[in-house]
Amino acid sequence: MKIDSRSIALRGRKLGVLLRNARQVAQKSLEETAEFLGIPQQSLEAYEFGETSPSLPQLESLAEFYRVPLHHFWSNELLPSPQEDRLRETEKMIHAVRQRIIGAIIRRCRQDRGISLENLAEQVGIEPSQLERYEMGEEAIPLPFLEAIALALDLKIETFYDRRRLKRSTNFPDPIWQEFQALPEELKEFVCKPINRPYLEVAQRLSEMSVEKLRAVAEGLLEITL
Repeated sequence: MKIDSRSIALRGRKLGVLLRNARQVAQKSLEETAEFLGIPQQSLEAYEFGETSPSLPQLESLAEFYRVPLHHFWSNELLPSPQEDRLRETEKMIHAVRQRIIGAIIRRCRQDRGISLENLAEQVGIEPSQLERYEMGEEAIPLPFLEAIALALDLKIETFYDRRRLKRSTNFPDPIWQEFQALPEELKEFVCKPINRPYLEVAQRLSEMSVEKLRAVAEGLLEITL
């Protein structure tokens, strides 16, 4: 059976990516790695670009030099960098702390409202033991259940936000604020004046009315003005 030359070339490029990844994770330079192998730096670069490939003995030496398992060079996954590992562990700790904070907020609000664990669990549709694990921060709360709990406790979902992270999230502007900024200046000025709040509340109530109710209001106003 004839082996397709394209598959050999593809294997070489894949091996090059794995070689470069292993070297970068090991924090080894091209110069010191080439010196270790006893080859020109250009040859090592050619290995990493998949233009040529190392021999098996060279690969075994590189695995030892980079301190990675030899089978990594037959893997379909890249090695995580030490920095990525630290970030991942930090995020895990943050998630665990945030779960406990969210659980504590739920427990405090539930108790303040005089709602039993069993009653809230029934409203949300989960077992009391499950809700207790949520409140103790032992398990992460899936977002739909957190929203249901917030609704049952008459809380806004924003109550559970991590405020410090929100302040750092400058790349995601509030769409409502953007819409407000797009209004004409005179309209923004009208909205910002406290004395105009009653008019805004009336406008909000009118916007929630059906067409029939709006028509009745309009007819009533017409009768008053005539």
